[in-house]
Amino acid sequence: MKKYWKMGVIVVGALLGYSYYHFIGCRSGVCPITSNPWISTAYGALIGFIFTLGRTNKRDEVQPDEND
Repeated sequence: MKKYWKMGVIVVGALLGYSYYHFIGCRSGVCPITSNPWISTAYGALIGFIFTLGRTNKRDEVQPDEND
């Protein structure tokens, strides 16, 4: 389930990146990220991937032994 959640966040990031290109974009073509739909989509997916890196479950963390 955790794998699908991460993929969902990356896909949502990619969709938001493309939406930014489509609705806001750069009409003159000089903006390196927003003038190309492929780059803006990849950038959005990268941002979504970065959001998934910092998330940890408390269940996954190793609890220290109180007897040591």
